[in-house]
Amino acid sequence: MANLKELSKKEEILSGGHRLCAGCGASIVVRQVLSALDDPVVVANATGCLEVATTIYPYTSWKSSFIHNAFENAAATISGTEAMFKSLKRQGKIDKEIKFIAFGGDGGTYDIGLQSLSGALERGHNFVYVCYDNEGYMNTGIQRSSATPRGAWTTTTPAGKVIPGKAQYHKNLTEIVAAHNIPYVAQANPWRWNDLIEKARKAFYTDGPAFINVLSPCPRGWRFDSKDTVKISKLAVQTNFWPLYEVENGVWKLNYRPKERKPIKEWMEAQGRYRHLFRSENEHIIKEIQEEIDKNWEKLLVKCGEK
Repeated sequence: MANLKELSKKEEILSGGHRLCAGCGASIVVRQVLSALDDPVVVANATGCLEVATTIYPYTSWKSSFIHNAFENAAATISGTEAMFKSLKRQGKIDKEIKFIAFGGDGGTYDIGLQSLSGALERGHNFVYVCYDNEGYMNTGIQRSSATPRGAWTTTTPAGKVIPGKAQYHKNLTEIVAAHNIPYVAQANPWRWNDLIEKARKAFYTDGPAFINVLSPCPRGWRFDSKDTVKISKLAVQTNFWPLYEVENGVWKLNYRPKERKPIKEWMEAQGRYRHLFRSENEHIIKEIQEEIDKNWEKLLVKCGEK
């Protein structure tokens, strides 16, 4: 497991002083993931909150090689970079080890960049892709994405008399990626920092493509106090909204099982984007969401050999 004393000695690849919002989950996720590295790294970053807040010209917060991509092509770009590295290594022009990673939000991963990601995974490039999932297009105004949960308010699924927030459940991207049969897939959360860092280490030092989907709470879009980011992350796991598991060479493993599972309404009560669901006419939606979470949890237990 990760050792705090040893981690504290490592130089941060993402420096402080960036312009991400106070309490943003993305910077926590990135710092934890990159702390697992022992080699130089090339970072690709799809357009989104992380990119625009850390690379405001002429400044950068990155102490590594960094490539800014469009929304849709981070995976394609990092796979091309990895292919170039392999060619230079065969030619004897590079003799050191270099790792490759792409970061993208849910908009650039679940939606716009899914084709690019799927292609890179299918081709078998040796790289890591990390989705920091803040469940919406936060950079462009808090619009809904396919990662936005059912019932959540966004600017394109406003809660009113006719429509009580987003009507659809969020897409299960982690399972979609697992269906590509790549060497390593994981779902993680910044609250369980040790679990996330160990998963990142596995991903970096696995031969072939690896993917980690990490919940990234957004105070601005989810409507909670910026000091409560880790608290919100913890509730996501304790309610089974965001279970922690990994799929290593096709073998599913559950990484955390709550001792006392909390009801999903506790996760929702902590966020203003769900406030409308607590009106009497909408409370049935909370019940339906709870039933969906319970059903998905039971399916996961079966896949992980826990039942």
